[in-house]
Amino acid sequence: MVLKAQTPAAHNQMLGQRIRHPPSTKFDNDFDTPAAKRLKRFDSTDSSLSRNVSGGDEVASPSSRQRLVAREIADSEAESDEDDDLPAGATHKTELESALPPIKTDKEAIAEYEATRATESTDPSDLHGRLGQRKWVQGKSSIYVDAFNLALETVLEDESHLFDEAEMAVFEQWRSLSYEAQYLYVRLFLRKTAAWHRINRLGYYSDIADLAGAVKELRTPRSLPASTGDIQVNPGEIECWESTTLEGPFTFADGSDGQITTFEEASTLLKLDELKTIAKEAKVHGKNKRELLIALRRTSQKQGGLGWASIKRSDTEDSVKSDGSIFEQNESVDLANIDGAGINRDSHFVRKILANTGSCVRLSSAPLKLFERVHLVFYRSTAWTEKSLTTIILARTSRRNFPECIVSRSTNIFTSRGTLLEFEASIRTQFRIDSILEFNGTVTRDGLQKVKDIFEDVYPRWRVLVDEEQQKEDRVYESGEGAYLRRFSPAWVYTRIVHKATAVLGRFKEHKREHQILTELLNQRLFHTARRGAWYQRKALLEEHYMWNLEPSRGRNDEAQKKHWKRVSLSTCEEGLEDNECHLIYQYDLQKRVMKLEKTLKVVKREQHDFGYVRLAKPVERSVEGIRIEKDSARGRSGGRRGSDQSLPRRGKTVWLDEREGGGECSVESMCLSWYREQGWKGYHSEGGIVRTLFGYLFYDVLFTYIPNVFQTPYQTCPLDLHTDAFYPSRAFEINRRLAEIANGEAEKLLKEVYDRESEKQTCIVGIDWAFEVENLLEIIQCFRGEALATMCKVMVQEYQQRGGGIPDLFLWRPDRKEVMFSEVKSENDRLSDTQRLWIHVLTGAGIKVELCNAVAREVRVEG
Repeated sequence: MVLKAQTPAAHNQMLGQRIRHPPSTKFDNDFDTPAAKRLKRFDSTDSSLSRNVSGGDEVASPSSRQRLVAREIADSEAESDEDDDLPAGATHKTELESALPPIKTDKEAIAEYEATRATESTDPSDLHGRLGQRKWVQGKSSIYVDAFNLALETVLEDESHLFDEAEMAVFEQWRSLSYEAQYLYVRLFLRKTAAWHRINRLGYYSDIADLAGAVKELRTPRSLPASTGDIQVNPGEIECWESTTLEGPFTFADGSDGQITTFEEASTLLKLDELKTIAKEAKVHGKNKRELLIALRRTSQKQGGLGWASIKRSDTEDSVKSDGSIFEQNESVDLANIDGAGINRDSHFVRKILANTGSCVRLSSAPLKLFERVHLVFYRSTAWTEKSLTTIILARTSRRNFPECIVSRSTNIFTSRGTLLEFEASIRTQFRIDSILEFNGTVTRDGLQKVKDIFEDVYPRWRVLVDEEQQKEDRVYESGEGAYLRRFSPAWVYTRIVHKATAVLGRFKEHKREHQILTELLNQRLFHTARRGAWYQRKALLEEHYMWNLEPSRGRNDEAQKKHWKRVSLSTCEEGLEDNECHLIYQYDLQKRVMKLEKTLKVVKREQHDFGYVRLAKPVERSVEGIRIEKDSARGRSGGRRGSDQSLPRRGKTVWLDEREGGGECSVESMCLSWYREQGWKGYHSEGGIVRTLFGYLFYDVLFTYIPNVFQTPYQTCPLDLHTDAFYPSRAFEINRRLAEIANGEAEKLLKEVYDRESEKQTCIVGIDWAFEVENLLEIIQCFRGEALATMCKVMVQEYQQRGGGIPDLFLWRPDRKEVMFSEVKSENDRLSDTQRLWIHVLTGAGIKVELCNAVAREVRVEG
């Protein structure tokens, strides 16, 4: 049997995860036209869940799901009511990969793993394997099947209460499948699960000796007991997901016989050369696949002499009529007047295509959704790829050392099957909203209305869940215990939906309702606390500009009413500045609005706020001259030699000549670093590597302090909540004590203790790069003032995910002066990002010297 009962040690095999959610929508000034001016802000510390777990037709592309959010602080002077999120287009990295060490997951690593297991003993007395007593015989075992079964076994061991009798019967049927059938299912599970796959092109012959037999086994009907679970109706859903309810006989996979009946569905199976052959026979033309498909569709609709006579009566339009497609969007055809009463005009081409493709297979919907739910529970994540399915196994066999921690596999994240189903449904609903706002171009008025309708459906349930969670926080959870678990509550997802809806209400000019919702969001402190600064910003803007005309004046004239609401707006800004959960990135904008309102209200000078001590500091600017190398291919067709003052904007890294160290080619950062070294500085071009390494050393024991639910596998380099806004409040006492120790000059001792204990083992600890020499690190700490080092660490500990980037390029220190300095290097046509500006402000405010080093091309050499 593939699945066997596990020992308690199986708890350590759990890897709980979630993923950062895709960036929220960019709203425009008008419903159908792009915005003339964008209001930008930071709002990046939230990491919600976004994958369409239960499938359906709305599936985002991987690139859409993997974009991250990069935002800038809203400008108080911009009198706009927008609430924009600007995608950065960066590559997504889930916390699954973040919590594990860098691991090769390519084909070579997988082959090495399987080859290693193939050499293990197959003696029946020595079969107590990690994955359920499997014989490791090459061609009969696979890392994909092992990882899939690992997830299933682990979930069923501790959380089987989340599945009903019919679902448990499916798992028993899975156990009875042969290895080859399991292997084929898992590989298809990792591909486009809703698509048909041509059996003759699957290409798994090295792992499956009898491919036809494996397909037949997956397509065999299997019986099930009656399900005791009711169809659950959840807020915001278009329909109940009856298709995911397991009833009667089922199959693990569907066959194409009688299932592929439309030309559109069949045509997706064709390769371009095959499509061209069919188009040539039908005497149609097109420049690409899309045009060929449209031409074939037109032909099938307008010609009657293409074999229609042989069509069976059962192949009628009523039974197999195509639903909406690119053809129907491009061609308006009177279907009633083509070649006889209701005969399906697609049948000829469908049969012709299937004759070319042969039999096809796809995974059946209901078991597929069930296994996706298992993976949601196992990974604590709504997205898992081939990498995340195998990374945990490869981490175990990587022969690396991991920090000692108390592994705590939580079994109470989902208290009941109903809670899990609602969480899953909330993610589907959230995905629908993201599809409308992000994945389909400019948002239309109809799209915004759909989002508003979803919000109205979700809103009452959200209020109930927030109240329930507050009661748990007050009566059930111990200090900080619920912080990480809360991210798997439907209320967490609903809160994000409500947050999205506030911007939609603003687009509809329903500012009074928007103000009410923002007030409710601020009144709760359990969900998406990282967004509190954004809510304060928006609420203050509404109070300053709109609420005076929407609320009763109570006898005040218009001017007095405006002043009243400006005072309310001022109070909101002050409340935001006093809120410990309002992140530093929002404070500058709130401060600007405070000063502006006080000036407008003519507050006497002695009562006005003075934020001069916290205004964003500008770095000292320096110019370093050098020789830039320009490759001849980079010159384009502009011709001629270009001087530094006449250069056109270029993309990518520039190449410079390192005149001071060897005369070879180098990056602009290395050229500037050589200049600093010439001035007596030691330094690294680390781009945050030094800061992250120091943080890892100084906060080692804080990172691996026992907190419930955040260590669910012993192969983690950090707790699972490090990249969330739950990290700091869950360890506030330990963190503040460590910051005090660092400020009091104990950093050197802390670093030595960790180095002496862990350096020989090269323990995998988040941020720590063992390549940095300990002598240099100790020198660096001696050059830091304690308070400055503590301030820098506080920024990291509050927002590790966001503040890990944007640190200036060069880290410099001078032991003779006991001085450290950061330098951000910029070449021409380059400018500071908002994250870089924030770091410059934080470092300068902490008394650390920061320079903006402008690289100037004294000479441009063109090389062929």
